[in-house]
Amino acid sequence: MPQRLTLTDIADQAGVSTATVSRVLNGKSNVADSTRRQVLAALDILGYERPESVHQTSRGLMGLIVPELSNPIFPLFAQQIEQLLAPSGHTPLLCTQTPGGISEDEYVEMLVDRGVAGIIFVSGRHADTTGDVTRYQRLRERGVPLVTINGNAPTIKAPGFATDDRRATRMAVDHLIALGHQRIGLAMGPMRMVPAQRKRSGYEDAMTEGLPGELLRMVETLYTYEGGVSAALHLLEQGCTGIVCSSDVMALGVVQGARQTGRSVPHDVSVIGYDDSPLIPMTDPPLTTVRQPVDAICRAAVSTLLAQLGGERPSDTEMLFAPDLIVRDSTAAAPID
Repeated sequence: MPQRLTLTDIADQAGVSTATVSRVLNGKSNVADSTRRQVLAALDILGYERPESVHQTSRGLMGLIVPELSNPIFPLFAQQIEQLLAPSGHTPLLCTQTPGGISEDEYVEMLVDRGVAGIIFVSGRHADTTGDVTRYQRLRERGVPLVTINGNAPTIKAPGFATDDRRATRMAVDHLIALGHQRIGLAMGPMRMVPAQRKRSGYEDAMTEGLPGELLRMVETLYTYEGGVSAALHLLEQGCTGIVCSSDVMALGVVQGARQTGRSVPHDVSVIGYDDSPLIPMTDPPLTTVRQPVDAICRAAVSTLLAQLGGERPSDTEMLFAPDLIVRDSTAAAPID
């Protein structure tokens, strides 16, 4: 190990004594399993190779792969998962993806090399209907338990947990219809992704049933602020007075896009987000949004993963969770033509 790493460094990170660290590093048996996991996790977190005497599966480490963290819903998922893993003595190794950065497959190899006990995928390639899903099957064949969050492609064989996106979008559109809106648009993410497909289905169902004969107005864009601005300009050109968005960040971009055209939210156009991520109640105006049941999803995902570690065989199905519509000040009665 590098000279600069001391027993004190490891002990401080693990929250144990230097004597305990010494016993673990020397392979002594008089150390509790939970304490041994703390020390091994500290080594990995500090970025140091384990001595050969302790190079074994890290039962205390769990892989957690999420998209970029600029969307606050993903740090919220990560925080909830970390809190839920803590009582079992597991520490998540957080892996974030950015365009042009480390790929999901590269992260998986790094985590497997680290000997993680299992992997949690949040909004990963498992939701991409055009992606290679055999990667997950190969992972399970290697004996690595896994669960997914936020949409499984139809061919995925793994336990999954997600918000009912179809129901969520129906709720949002129904809310706008009840306020008298007829020209309602949908700003959605890339259609190759399962959540976008489900949101589109919910939008089409609600529009067909609530406003038969009305035109469907949809824009495929990115789950970003800039994507929301762009979607707003397209949908407002089509006369929309209500816009349902696939994320809160996107919805904030739609609000800005409306303002760029001289429109006011909600007097000229109503906007609905998706996620109810932190700080959204403090936006101007406070955003009406669909709340994802993050805590319930994370509890189910973590408990299923831990059950796999205990030897249980999981059901390779996806569990959908009911969303809630949170009405705030970004929606109002449709403007009078």
